[in-house]
Amino acid sequence: MKDETLLLIKYRIERSKESLNAAKVLLDSDNLYSAINRVYYGMFYAVNALLLTKNLSSAKHSGVMSLFFKEFINSGLIDKELGRLYSDIFDLRMKYDYKIPAKITKEDVHNWLIKAGNFIEIVTDLTFKIIDHDNNEAK
Repeated sequence: MKDETLLLIKYRIERSKESLNAAKVLLDSDNLYSAINRVYYGMFYAVNALLLTKNLSSAKHSGVMSLFFKEFINSGLIDKELGRLYSDIFDLRMKYDYKIPAKITKEDVHNWLIKAGNFIEIVTDLTFKIIDHDNNEAK
């Protein structure tokens, strides 16, 4: 793997964690809709990092999701439940960013944040396993 790709992967993972931390701050200050946005972006950046392990990317959010499902969910590398979670959070973000939002509760956002944290951890672990595997094969 190229050094610049590895740096970009690490940067995306940092952004993922930063977005999740921002979501916690926003949740604590009752900015629920903005917190959902940051929850989604935390997941999105983690997925982008994972896609880079296969030299894949997309300029569109729907393209990122499609590649993620094709390469990692449908292949069984990541559980289908996590794919559904990513899709659900994407839908929530779209709904709350672009449509007249329904009421949400702090508890709902807190639960999504916890699930997103688990998602990010699993995706990040797989990302580094793939990198380690590729590095070991290159030796």
